[in-house]
Formats: sequence, C-alpha cells, structure tokens
Amino acid sequence: MLTLPVDILALLTPLALSQTYWRGTLANAALTVLVFAAGGLYQPRRHVSILDELPALCGRLLASAAVVAIIAAERHASVSYVGGFMRGVALSAGLVILGRAFSRALTIQVRRWRWVEHNAIIIGSGPLGLELARLLRRYPQYGLRFVGCVDVPSRQETAALPLSGSLDDLEHLVRLLDCEVLIIADPACAEIPLTEALLRPRSSRCDLWAVPRPWGYRSHGGYPDHIGAIPIAKIDDLTFSGPRWIIKRASDILFAAAALILLSPILLLCALATFVEGGWGIFFHQERIGRYGKPFKVIKFRSMRPDSEQESQTNWSIAHDRRVGPIGRFMRRTSLDELPQLWNILRGDMSVVGPRPERPHFVEQFSATYPNYAMRHRVPVGLTGLAQVSGLRGDTPISDRARFDNYYIENWSLWLDIKVMLRTVAEVFRGGGR
Repeated sequence: MLTLPVDILALLTPLALSQTYWRGTLANAALTVLVFAAGGLYQPRRHVSILDELPALCGRLLASAAVVAIIAAERHASVSYVGGFMRGVALSAGLVILGRAFSRALTIQVRRWRWVEHNAIIIGSGPLGLELARLLRRYPQYGLRFVGCVDVPSRQETAALPLSGSLDDLEHLVRLLDCEVLIIADPACAEIPLTEALLRPRSSRCDLWAVPRPWGYRSHGGYPDHIGAIPIAKIDDLTFSGPRWIIKRASDILFAAAALILLSPILLLCALATFVEGGWGIFFHQERIGRYGKPFKVIKFRSMRPDSEQESQTNWSIAHDRRVGPIGRFMRRTSLDELPQLWNILRGDMSVVGPRPERPHFVEQFSATYPNYAMRHRVPVGLTGLAQVSGLRGDTPISDRARFDNYYIENWSLWLDIKVMLRTVAEVFRGGGR
C-alpha cells in the first residue's frame, strides 16, 4: 500500500523545484509507474528486500527515462533544455530508490512488531507444510500468522502437522479463523478437488500462494520470492474480481457499444435476410448457462426452426441439417448469426471473450463426464473464446475445449483478449464457422 504513493511522490518531486519541464516530468512519472507495474514491482511479496529489487528498479528507471529523453530531444532542439530535464529525471530516480528503501524497511519493521499480519491456512500436512508453519511462527517479518492446516482425511494418521480439518472444511475454517491467505504446500489430493475447494466463495477471496514443484524451480519473471528459502509464488486470482474484473467489464461495454453502432447496417441486412428466408421470428432465444452456473437467454439470428423446444435444447449439432437454408448456412459459417449477442454483453450476461455458453442439458452431461468442465463457469461466458479460435468448435473433444477454457481463465490478460479477437476476425473472413 505504501509503495505506489511513495513512487509517485518521488517521481513528481522535480515539479516542486521547477515547473519548466512539467509535461516531461508527468510523462516520465506515468511511464515509469506503468513499466514498474508491467514488471511486477507492485506485486505483494513475502520476502521484502530493497537489494533484491534494485536491479529491476534501475533497469526500468533507465528504460523509461531513455524513452522520455528521446521524445524531449525530438521536440526541443536544445541541449541545455534536455540536460535540465534529465537532471530532474535523475533526481526523481534517486528518490524512487531511496523511497523504496524506506518503505521496505518500514514494512519489515511493522511486520516484526506484528502490526501488519494476515491469518494464513496451510494446505498440506506433510513435512513441507510443517516446515512452513514453523517458519511463519518463528519469523514474523513475512507478515503471516499460521492459524491452521487442512488436508485430506486419509492423511490424519500420517500428518507431520496436526490438521485443523479436511479440505472439505476449508470454506468453514476460512470464515471461522478470519483467514486472508492460503498457502498450498504438499496436499495429498489431486488437482481437481483442490481447485474446487479453492473456488468456493470465501476461499476464492483469499490471497493464494503456492510452493512451486518440483524442487529446482526458478522464477524467470521478475525476481523470486521465498519464505525462509522455501520458494513461493503468488497465484493470480482464479476468478475475475477486483481490478481485473473492472478492466474486463469496461472493455466489454466499450467494445459491445461500439460494435453495435458500427455494425448496425450489417445487423439490419442480416435481419432482412433472415426474414426473407424464414419469415417472422428473426431472433432465436435459447437458455444457456453463464457465470457461476446461472442460466440466461442468449440471442441469435434464427438460422432454422427446430421441431420443438426439446430438440433445440438437446440436439448437439445442426451443421448438416437440411432445414438450414443457404442464408442460414452462410450466416453460421461466418458467425454473423452470433452478432445479436452483443446485446447480451451490454446486459452483463456475457463477455466478448470467454468460454462459449452451453445449454443446460449438455452442461449437466459434460460436468458429470469431465471433472474440470464446470470450472469454466467461474468467469462470464463469451461471444468468442480461445478454444474456438484454436479450432475447437463443432464436433471436437469436450475435454480439449475445457482445458483451453481453463487455460484462458488462469492466464487472462487484456492482450490475450485482443489476440483472441484478432484471431476471431481472421476466422470470420476465412469462413471457418460451423
């Protein structure tokens, strides 16, 4: 909480001495903060040390200063002007390092005094879990207070660390012990039941850390973190919440609103073509399953008329159905029949990019057959998705689709959304639809 305000104050300090270079100072401050954030320098850490951060700090300060200096040199053909500006940049860079050293020293001290401490539950009762519990009790500078351990019931007799409950009790213990942090050590269970326990409402609100396995793991992004020389990595939010959700929802609204306006002539032509081929009832409403398993009505242009509602809910594919006319077949192949779902996105039923929504009948069937299928419903469903642009649509393995959907969720970024959308446009022009 201290780091960002201290960095901004240090970067803007030259303005207190001179307002001559105020534009460049503001640009340098904004760019430096963005570069720091992209490099993980605002991520929470358990082991805090200014010496660990120093190489990354210096490299990013030099990079952002170089970019701003080049722009300043292009705009002002004056050596004295650029020189004066760069003196201010050098001052702010030095203050950033001093500010970081101060904030890190203060963080360690308030942790040692136990003024800042977060209750932590360890998942895994083996030797590794025991060692982590001992380290947290002995060294308060990591800012965590060990309050309990969970594992599978079968490990009760062999557990090196006494159990507070089983994995099924995790949700209850998080509430009872006012837990804010979960640490995955060495649980004696498969990945799927562990993930299901972590995705429950209270558990999913906790910060999640894990000991990377196998041993010998070395972080290549940023710089490694540890608790008493046991490597530990922060696991990003398993669901979209907080700033991630705000960014994704804002981008969805902007995209859907702009697309509805820009594509309105195409939408009108599709509506007229659908009416010419099939008469009234140009829109097709069907129940699908969205985020957290909640049903909603998806909107599409009608490409055929099913014999009954039961058929529309349980017929897996109509790609080769004779009732699909040439216009309907063209719209399905180019995915134009999906455009009315932009309204679903504006309403909040869907996202632009996410797992594709499925009908309740098939959700129930696939969830029973593929254990990780239901995990894809932890985020909003999408108009397009990573699985679809990777060739997994139509009659393709459900297990492959679920794996791609969960990969997307666990590795989400705004750039990943942009990549999926660009690949979707390419698929539309290639006619790679159903």
